[in-house]
Amino acid sequence: MKLWEGRFDKPLDKMADDFNESLSFDKVMWRADIRGSLAHAAMLGNCGILTKEETASVKAGLEGIAEDIERGALVIEGAEDIHSFIETELTRRIGDAGKKLHTARSRNDQVATDFRLVVLEGVARLKGCLVGLVEVLASRARESLDYLMPGFTHLRKAQPIRCAQYFNAYSEMFLRDLDRLDDAEKRMSVMPLGSAALAGTSYPIDREQTRAALGFREISQNALDAVSDRDFAAEYLFCASLVMAHLSRLAEDTILYTSDEFGYWEIPDELSTGSSIMPQKKNPDLPELVRGKTGRVYGDLIALLTVIKGIPLAYNKDLQEDKEPYFDASATAESCVKIYTELLARIKLNVNRMYYAASEGFSTATDVANYLTGHGIPFRDAHAVTGKIVRYCIENHKALTDLTLEEFRAASPAFEEDILTAVTVRASVDARNSVGGASRAAVTEGLASVRRRLRKYLA
Repeated sequence: MKLWEGRFDKPLDKMADDFNESLSFDKVMWRADIRGSLAHAAMLGNCGILTKEETASVKAGLEGIAEDIERGALVIEGAEDIHSFIETELTRRIGDAGKKLHTARSRNDQVATDFRLVVLEGVARLKGCLVGLVEVLASRARESLDYLMPGFTHLRKAQPIRCAQYFNAYSEMFLRDLDRLDDAEKRMSVMPLGSAALAGTSYPIDREQTRAALGFREISQNALDAVSDRDFAAEYLFCASLVMAHLSRLAEDTILYTSDEFGYWEIPDELSTGSSIMPQKKNPDLPELVRGKTGRVYGDLIALLTVIKGIPLAYNKDLQEDKEPYFDASATAESCVKIYTELLARIKLNVNRMYYAASEGFSTATDVANYLTGHGIPFRDAHAVTGKIVRYCIENHKALTDLTLEEFRAASPAFEEDILTAVTVRASVDARNSVGGASRAAVTEGLASVRRRLRKYLA
């Protein structure tokens, strides 16, 4: 029997019942539902709404249900949703005391509370995954502090950089993700329980007791809003979408850098796949899957935003569609971060290939312009002179490091002997000593900054 069937003469049509149910996906929230019910029952007991005996009976019954589900002795099936299943099973076990558990609450505030608990747990898990990823990035940065590689703009070689600066750049992205989740967690940690259906309850309850028992930071201040608010889920999905955006950028780099054309990195065999027809192929399937799954998480965010965009106050059944996008996105984001953490830890860096690539494509041309600027020539004029030098090199099949002092001076008498060392890759990198730059000192401080900020999440 449904919890609400007293109003109706006829049972729900089988097709409508199947369409209406949510047990098939919300059953994973059984721990949160029991946790919320235990806190609610304890509060009802302390407020004198349940007797001591009833409170003890409800507590024992809920704990028994949790134990039986955990060990597989109780199968979750045959109910409209997880909340109905647990209440029905509780009543079957302890009798009328089980029917009293729902006093001073509605499924509206019950569901909203359970879902917040689940999402808060998801935030903690995703943060843990990101901490592991940043730790690996920091480790790779430390290892590659003296390795040089090309830096790109427009996917064209721009200037040489330290490989460690590259890894630090992704650490910055994922640290922002951690901070964003941490900040969102504060807004998520608001307890709806006690709002009842939408207008609060006339029972003399103690919401502060329940809040403390469940570990929420605050109590919701408006019952209408509390039962229909899904901002917390949307925020999680937005945060997860940005995590995936950053992972997708890293995946794209990985796919490029491990190609024959680049050859900067190599994915180990045990994390690669091959072709069913071309025996020479070594495919980057894992990064490609991460890149592809990014769109899936974006879709989950759009799905939830579309659900909540036109819902009138307060609760509407549309909100049953809030959980599947979250369950899918959280599982996807966590698995992608975990697999990338493993992948990144085991990728081989081809140090010589990166160094020679950094030397190509006139990557130190900006240093030529900066040199002239340092000798009193306005930057725009220096830029034009350098452009002519690059064109001269192209026409004569030379690199900047191939030029003699006489060839430099043919473009400008401002050049002196030290230009011959200023255009080397290592000199170019070491010259960029501004905060966040590519010099060894700047990159070392950047890595130290990453580790300092990461410590907050390691406590």
